[in-house]
Amino acid sequence: MYIKNLKLQNFRNYENAEIEFNKNINILYGDNAQGKTNILEAIFFSSFGKSFRTLKEKEIIKKDKEFSKIEVDYVKKDREGNIKFLISKDNKKSIFINDIKIKKLSELLGNVNIVLFEPSDINIFKEGPKYRRKFLDMMIGQLRSNYVYNLNQYLKVLEQRNNYLKQNNYNEEVLDIWDESLVKYGKVIFNYRNEFIDKIKEKIVDIHKKIANEEITMKYISDCEDENLFLKKLKENREEDRKRGYTTVGIQRDDFKLFVNHEMVSVYGSQGQNRTCVLSLKLAELQVIYDDIGEYPILLLDDFMSELDQKRINNFLKNIEDIQVIITCTKNIDLKNSKSFYIEKGKIKLDKD
Repeated sequence: MYIKNLKLQNFRNYENAEIEFNKNINILYGDNAQGKTNILEAIFFSSFGKSFRTLKEKEIIKKDKEFSKIEVDYVKKDREGNIKFLISKDNKKSIFINDIKIKKLSELLGNVNIVLFEPSDINIFKEGPKYRRKFLDMMIGQLRSNYVYNLNQYLKVLEQRNNYLKQNNYNEEVLDIWDESLVKYGKVIFNYRNEFIDKIKEKIVDIHKKIANEEITMKYISDCEDENLFLKKLKENREEDRKRGYTTVGIQRDDFKLFVNHEMVSVYGSQGQNRTCVLSLKLAELQVIYDDIGEYPILLLDDFMSELDQKRINNFLKNIEDIQVIITCTKNIDLKNSKSFYIEKGKIKLDKD
């Protein structure tokens, strides 16, 4: 699949802009803070219906404007499509697919499939587990709408349970209801995560061997593998949960670990190994999505080149042929089958040289 063009109106520092992409590599270059990442953010909106940079969506509206508009035309093997977003300052958001307004965000997911690489991903194994859960949620969410539903339900129940725990007195029977719901939704989420981690495991071994010539393994850590054991832990931890004011076991604490040559990357891996593991993880994600939908997703690489040496860049690029790639960088780079755009102060100029 690929994006044909993107139109922006009052989006970040773009008043009116249009960009036509090619099917292969597209390079957005220019100085920092000129609007390159804004373009990737707009594409991310077309896939997930939200930003990867802010939770306050009104921030994307250009200063002194009342609304922001994003429009994307895309092509998949079985259809062409158009997605439009309208976001107003009063936080009203409307999403249209082929000019039909959708009622649920789940209707958007899966239309434009993407894999995003942003600078903070370099530390995905050095940072806390929430970053690794975010990776899983983004990958699975665009392939399985039922996953998003169950995750949202789980988080709602979790919030209700946590609020109830903060009361001076609580009823064990009421907690039983919350706990049973957490187990119900948690097991579904676990099954999805376990399924897709198994798929990544299958891909990442060969990918990492080609990039770094190292052995890599992956381990999923969860409280929810066994429903009865999960329920037992919830009940056993109630007093501790009450003291802390939050639930100490569950899907919200899931994690996965990567090991290179039997050593945990987050603890013993060098900076170079951490970076290479992230590359392998993203390439594995590409392959998993391809196997699931029968075509490659769009690969978004934000400030990708600044974090990697030339050898890793070359090894990575060898693995992304026949994929639409959109790269942001400070200087133009000479890549085969690429189209370059110079970005300056919210203006897009096609580089014809």
